[in-house]
Amino acid sequence: MEKPPKNRYPSVKHISSAEHRGIVKEIFSTITERYDFLNHVLSMGIDIYWRGFAVKKMRFFKTFRLLDVATGTGDIAVCASAVHPDIGITGLDFIRNMLKAGKAKISRKGLDQKISLVQGDAESLPFSDNTFDVVSIAFGIRNVPDRQRAIKEMIRVLVPGGRLMVLEMTFARRSLFRNAIRLYLNRILPFIAGRLTANPGAYHYLADSIMNFPPPAEFAGSLEDLGLKEVAAHPLTFGITCLYIGLKPEE
Repeated sequence: MEKPPKNRYPSVKHISSAEHRGIVKEIFSTITERYDFLNHVLSMGIDIYWRGFAVKKMRFFKTFRLLDVATGTGDIAVCASAVHPDIGITGLDFIRNMLKAGKAKISRKGLDQKISLVQGDAESLPFSDNTFDVVSIAFGIRNVPDRQRAIKEMIRVLVPGGRLMVLEMTFARRSLFRNAIRLYLNRILPFIAGRLTANPGAYHYLADSIMNFPPPAEFAGSLEDLGLKEVAAHPLTFGITCLYIGLKPEE
């Protein structure tokens, strides 16, 4: 018998990789039903703009294939299929419930022939080297226990000259709005989510993972350290979200 979800999870600063993986699996298996709805409500719809901004920065030139890692219910994949109608799209996630919801969404939109969803681990991608022109991960890198290993895997499956695109929320420590953002993340967001989902602890985890994610300059530097070139960070909406783009070097 499954354990009921917790009201609180330990901070990401104090857990092992195995614990982190278990927490993420429990959270995203228990909030699937209202995941899309809560994303739009809690971001006041701005998450749609963020994804659209990222998709418009994608460039396809060799394989015309996109891999969306931690695809969830497939929002990036669906958006990319509209903006880039001639590409093939694969979405990967390790949460079965999220993929089930994503497949239902894709079928409703008549995109079964354009988008395929597979279950897999970001830290060990089941694809050959040099397979995709673009690899994206939106609001998922925070949930990967070994970020460095996952990024290396995403670089591996990119073609030379291909783009790695990471869209992620961040806590703007120097922003004029930092106190308001802190209040929203720690108080308002969990309060609202707690009344709309069966697992209120999920959104305490969300706030904690955002506040403990590296600041943009540090994360961009880590992408460069892992071998990407021309790394650029595009802050969005007062810096609460950032799109990172890096190119895999030509062989």
